Amino acid sequence: MHRVAVLALHSVVPFDLGVPCDVFARVRLPDGAAAYSVAVCGGTKRVESVGFELRVPHDLSALEDAETIVVPGLADLDRPIPRKTVSALRAAAERGARIASICTGAFVLATAGLLSGFRATTHWRATDELAERFPAIDVDPSVLFVDNGQFLTSAGAAAGIDLCLHMVRRDHGAAVASEIARLTVAPLERDGGQAQFIARPMPASDDDSVANLLDWIESNLGKRLSIEAIARQSGMSTRSLSRKFREQTGATPASWIRQARIRRAQELLETSRLNVDGIASAVGFRSTPTFRAQFQRIVGKNPTDYRRMFRSDEDGDGERAASSSMA
Repeated sequence: MHRVAVLALHSVVPFDLGVPCDVFARVRLPDGAAAYSVAVCGGTKRVESVGFELRVPHDLSALEDAETIVVPGLADLDRPIPRKTVSALRAAAERGARIASICTGAFVLATAGLLSGFRATTHWRATDELAERFPAIDVDPSVLFVDNGQFLTSAGAAAGIDLCLHMVRRDHGAAVASEIARLTVAPLERDGGQAQFIARPMPASDDDSVANLLDWIESNLGKRLSIEAIARQSGMSTRSLSRKFREQTGATPASWIRQARIRRAQELLETSRLNVDGIASAVGFRSTPTFRAQFQRIVGKNPTDYRRMFRSDEDGDGERAASSSMA
């Protein structure tokens, strides 16, 4: 039986802790036998979680013979990771154990030095901080999970389910994983990544900011927005505009506008009955194929699939007709 250890540290995120326990405990082999044994372990007998305290049944020795170790996310990223925990993870890695993190659990793996030189991900709200704290990690903010073979990381919350189902599929094949996906009422594979859920903050508004200009751009996305037109609106030269824009948004005007148009398209796909051609035009794309390609690249899903995911069928035949007109 494959031994799974789930590591519970102080400030563990309850959802992230529960996901691997539930997913792996459900797996049955074709003969009905349990495929995994699951042990929750930690460096202390009691762990502070979000809103309650958790009794941990196993100590760190459970990591010594675990074939898979899962590290759930932590709510407090400033709390030091105990040295004994770091040492135990490093020892497990050296003997070849598979080690996976859910959400901000990636910070624990990073602290142990397990992700240096690898591509990794975490919850989109923490990707910048992970990259800043651990520059040797290639942080990808757009994906649901990353599988490097021995070390795996996932985005936040529900992405932990995607990661666990992926590991089950890797261990026992698609048929077994599909059955667990049905039991957990989750897709075996989700299209796209977490880029589709990222909220983009606006810069603070002051006399020296481009916040008012961004508001104007948001109100005029359907128009042709050349760098010259934007510079005229801002009262700056194109060179000064580009410099200030990059300083305050981290992007060029063209890149920011492209992202803004896609965000607006997402809103219209969720809330309107416009077909894809109409939405492409409404947000300023002169070509529907270009819009589709840009949407797929940025969001990770095509517009039609995105609408199916985020729109309910409460409009009945009208909504189905709107969807069919986009195909």
